Amino acid sequence: MMVVVAVGAASMAHAQELAIVNARILPAPDAAPVLRGTVLVRDGRIAAMGDADGIVVPEGTAIIDGAGRTVVAGLWNSHIHLTAPPFDGPGGQPADVLSEALSSAYLHWGFTTVFDLASAPGTALALRARIGSGEVVGPQILTADAPFFPKDGVPSYVSGDAHDSLSLKQAEVATPEEATERGERQLRQGADGLKIFAGSIVGGEIGVLPMDVDIATAIVEVAHAAGKPVFAHPSNLEGIQVAFDSGADVLVHTTPMVGAWPEGLAARLVDRGMALVPSLKLFEIELQKEHAPPEAFESVLAAARQQLAAFSGAGGRVLFGTDAGYIAWYDTRDELRLMHEAGLDWRQILASLTTTPATLFGQGERKGRIAEGMDADLVVLGGDPGDDIAALADVLYTLREGKIVYRADSERQAHPSAD
Repeated sequence: MMVVVAVGAASMAHAQELAIVNARILPAPDAAPVLRGTVLVRDGRIAAMGDADGIVVPEGTAIIDGAGRTVVAGLWNSHIHLTAPPFDGPGGQPADVLSEALSSAYLHWGFTTVFDLASAPGTALALRARIGSGEVVGPQILTADAPFFPKDGVPSYVSGDAHDSLSLKQAEVATPEEATERGERQLRQGADGLKIFAGSIVGGEIGVLPMDVDIATAIVEVAHAAGKPVFAHPSNLEGIQVAFDSGADVLVHTTPMVGAWPEGLAARLVDRGMALVPSLKLFEIELQKEHAPPEAFESVLAAARQQLAAFSGAGGRVLFGTDAGYIAWYDTRDELRLMHEAGLDWRQILASLTTTPATLFGQGERKGRIAEGMDADLVVLGGDPGDDIAALADVLYTLREGKIVYRADSERQAHPSAD
């Protein structure tokens, strides 16, 4: 069992100097592991990292004994939605309620950064401000703020009373000029990217309504002028084409409902420089909701695996994302398993959680790797992902900027029935 010495839990969470010792360290997906290493943290940064025998830990430093454990850089979830309570109205929620919810949903799973890909206008920004002030404990929040739907393209699955706070009709855009104006406004107000529904599932005779390419292009141009990415929800092959033609940066889903991707499509997307968030667990849940027969279930999941495998095999950048908030599923083990079954090895999956998003979203110089001078966003795992990919979900400690923001033993003490 992991042992913490030197200071108690409360003071340790605010310690300026901390060391994780005797641990297996995975500095980066493409780096050799340090089999018995130390990570020394000072003032929110990594002060030193390397073999335990070569690093002197100053007297009085708070210690986490990592013997038998693995340390990785803080993880990124590149597809969430801050639309479910209590995140849908953060301004009116007590700080402890938000902190507990963020811990359970994200810090528990090692996420030190999350990217909100569509929520009510200003919601993510308000929550980010409360975290930044120190009032609420949570991950770094990046956001695309309100989504961009085609005219008459509110998705059928988000209509209804539960999503009124999204001002759904107001998220529709009818002209390039309207798209440009709103895109500029959202970026001015602090959005870190923009999200288009290149293909919106409206149901009925239409099925999937594509966004006009001129409108999608206008949104992309606005974002790129500000140095920000554009995420595209494709739904089908026509939606993928809209994302491709407009210059969008990230596909936020595969499209398994249309079957296997045609030969060469993945390579075209990779050549275009696009990244992919597969979010495979989503399709399992949607099929379960629809009580799909076993043959349909396996057909759709096989197509999802084929599309991810083709994209990864073509050298594409894969980002880990769960669609949490739209789906009430925060446990990451199934997503890890499904990605592994699609052929991604542990290093590729670790990259999707660390170096790839940090680099793609402009933070690669300070996040995503364990190295001297980097932000001390760190995760202590109970096992080795090289032995079992599920170890990436076995989080014992999450540190953000050198502070412990989640510890598994505290949760077990608070909820003994979980043991």
